[in-house]
Amino acid sequence: MDIFEQHLIQVTEKEAPLAARMRPRTLDEFVGQDHIIANGRLLRRAISLDQLSSLIFYGPPGTGKTTLARVIANTTRAHFIAINAVLSGVKEIRAAIDTAQERRKFHNQRTILFVDEVHRFNKSQQDALLPWVENGTVILIGATTENPYFEVNKALVSRSRIFQLKPLNDQDLYRVVEQTLTDTERGYGKLAVQIAPDALAHLVNVANGDARSLLNALELAVETTPTDATGVIKVTLAVAEDSIQQRAVLYDKEGDVHFDTISAFIKSLRGSDPDAALYWLAKMVYAGEDPRFIFRRMLILASEDVGLADPNAVLVINACAEAFDRVGMPEGRYHLAQAALYLATAPKSNSIMGFFDALAAVEQEREAEVPTHLKDGNRDKKGFGHGAGYLYPHAYRDHWVAQQYLPASLQGQMFYQPSTQGFEGEIATQVARRREAQLAALVEGVGIAPLEVLTYGATDRAAERWLQRTLSQMGTQLAEVRDRIFTLAQIQRHHLVLDLNAGSGLLTWEAIRQTPEGGVYACVRNANDAKALQEQATALPELMHPTVLTAPISELPDVLATQPPNLRFDCIIGRNALLYEADKFTTAQTLAQLLPQSGRLVLAETVPRHTQRLYKLLDPNKLNADLYEQLIIAEETIYTHQSDLMVNWDVEDLQKAFEATGLVVAVQIEQNSTQMHITPAFLNRLFTPNQARPSYADRLAVHLRAEEVSAVQKLFTKYLLNQTVAWKSTIAFVQASYIMCG
Repeated sequence: MDIFEQHLIQVTEKEAPLAARMRPRTLDEFVGQDHIIANGRLLRRAISLDQLSSLIFYGPPGTGKTTLARVIANTTRAHFIAINAVLSGVKEIRAAIDTAQERRKFHNQRTILFVDEVHRFNKSQQDALLPWVENGTVILIGATTENPYFEVNKALVSRSRIFQLKPLNDQDLYRVVEQTLTDTERGYGKLAVQIAPDALAHLVNVANGDARSLLNALELAVETTPTDATGVIKVTLAVAEDSIQQRAVLYDKEGDVHFDTISAFIKSLRGSDPDAALYWLAKMVYAGEDPRFIFRRMLILASEDVGLADPNAVLVINACAEAFDRVGMPEGRYHLAQAALYLATAPKSNSIMGFFDALAAVEQEREAEVPTHLKDGNRDKKGFGHGAGYLYPHAYRDHWVAQQYLPASLQGQMFYQPSTQGFEGEIATQVARRREAQLAALVEGVGIAPLEVLTYGATDRAAERWLQRTLSQMGTQLAEVRDRIFTLAQIQRHHLVLDLNAGSGLLTWEAIRQTPEGGVYACVRNANDAKALQEQATALPELMHPTVLTAPISELPDVLATQPPNLRFDCIIGRNALLYEADKFTTAQTLAQLLPQSGRLVLAETVPRHTQRLYKLLDPNKLNADLYEQLIIAEETIYTHQSDLMVNWDVEDLQKAFEATGLVVAVQIEQNSTQMHITPAFLNRLFTPNQARPSYADRLAVHLRAEEVSAVQKLFTKYLLNQTVAWKSTIAFVQASYIMCG
């Protein structure tokens, strides 16, 4: 270096902008990023010991990425080379590698290659670096404002340690100003500068975590403010506002922040949060995002996430987009805001996603032939019978008739799942009713080509799944029962809970959630239920797994004898736990022994004696009066027969059983009605002999002759098969404890 080059460097440093002059030279001068360079942190130890491996610094502008690299350059004994990816290419990379090889060969010195804005290197340029990073010729330090996992060669990323730098907080920025005002060599320590508190607060606030933006504004404020009579430079709020008028918003139209912000906007719309939607919209508009891009995304959401819950959504958004094209900015912001607010407050439905289920079925299923009755009859009606059997909807009431439109292999398949939101709630009822009628048509062979009737057995399972998904209210009802049980149980975080009849896991998983400091025992009746619970529990941390006991209640004391001694449960819960326990008094005594004095028992038991009577589903006017009367007597006898302790008990019997153990008991009765579809499988179970327990037909046979039972079966098939009925039941919520239940 000659005298002229040295003079040029000195002049450049002296005349450099304040932000460049105040760049920290050591770690002690560095402000912020304590999460990675505080005392004891890995990066600080590596810099101090000069034992760096390849690094990539990732963060927004003004957070100290380049500065940290310069600090390393001042600290390390390694040779330091810095290049900028915007200004450099493969030629500069090769020159740096040549220098690094010479340093290693002749001076046994390592080389650190700092690449600023490393994401600007294209793939070939990044590939040119890779072998030299891999063999240790250079230690790479890259700086990038973009997510390195997306923008940097995966091979380079895998060989580097990633450190994320965050925007500086207000305290950090105040420290930067303090350093600048007290530094006599590089800052304004030789000047008498007074900054009004509100002026400083404005500079810090508008800088938005960017130290460079703050220092640029401070430099403008100080350099353009003359000294007063006493030689003091006074920076007022007015001066500060002139120096930094617009907040620095981090937004790159092709980078991470662009995608993250539009993602936050869309998720806010989908989540029906108008406040958040307006905030993210404002951020994009403020940063200069293309409004047409925003409208395109809102048009997609209008169908994807609103859909038929509000069919007008896509019309409104399209109208706003067209209005924006006519008006332009800045008034066009009204249309952007209107569209965003409309979507954020609209009812939501993603039922249109059913199209992609249909698309998947097309991709996965074997090619299905168009059913004969749906084929074009204009050309091949005579030769092949195409179109024969087609029912013309307009010839029927309401312009609709039950017939099958799917291929035989897909009959009963549902792609469209209407929500209950907004306008689509009305559609859902209509679709459900028509699907029920279509199923009846499937069973009876109406509107189905003869060949398709032969596949009835294969499609029956799909039809059963269809019915379970469209008609069953059991999921909602079970959730209500579960919530009622836990409200009554008043379980605390440290409680030990026993779930009786835990096969479904309905109560078990909720109990685990409510007792993070306690524990849960789950009692099941067979090994299959135990295995199912244990498999589901694998998703939980091992300490949260329930202890699964396989035994009926009568054998619980023996099974619990293998557990910790004197085991008692703060709360015993169960749903239909007593269903298979014939001796309710003995069962109550067994459970009472498992409760401490402060314990509580809460059960939800369906009472068979008050369950739905099948004969009430029939219309008496359509039956022989004598047979109907005999059917009533025969069915009612089932629930009053003295020998069948499983079904002849009533609510009072439960209360007496638990009171006999010394427990204080309170019982609440709740009537329920659930939509139930009478399927062939259900009727078959009623009238098929059963060795384990008598079937419905076996019980009727006690009072009816065989031909009368057969006649009843035919009546059920004729009038109930494939009908949806209101199935009534009674649930007894039993609370029991040694003290009065709250």
